[in-house]
Amino acid sequence: MTIFSKIIKGEIPSYKIAESDRFYAFLDIFPLQKGHTLIVPKTEVDKIFDVPDTYLNELMQFTKPIAKAIEQSFPCNRVSMVTVGLEVPHAHVHLIPINEANDINFANPKLQLTTEEFQQIQQLIVSKL
Repeated sequence: MTIFSKIIKGEIPSYKIAESDRFYAFLDIFPLQKGHTLIVPKTEVDKIFDVPDTYLNELMQFTKPIAKAIEQSFPCNRVSMVTVGLEVPHAHVHLIPINEANDINFANPKLQLTTEEFQQIQQLIVSKL
């Protein structure tokens, strides 16, 4: 069982943004930018393009309102959707508010946020959904 499956089951706490029967969205605890959110299919599949087609078709519909809420919550040029998938063997996408391409460079230092800051970010995004 991956760390994402444990988060989805509530065995590990998370800053939940949204949930459906197929997806779970939560704040990345090692964010590149404030508002950096992960979208994870509830089915445990390693690679994004091995996820069942029905999930892939619904991924954008689930992700779009979250991306719009992030965009409304943080000044940015756009919200980028990135799939890397090397750190956890469970398919997922990153939604990251960006102003330039370097804002999604995973080699950049991660933000160090307090619990209170994560809670404020969570509440802000959720309030825009």
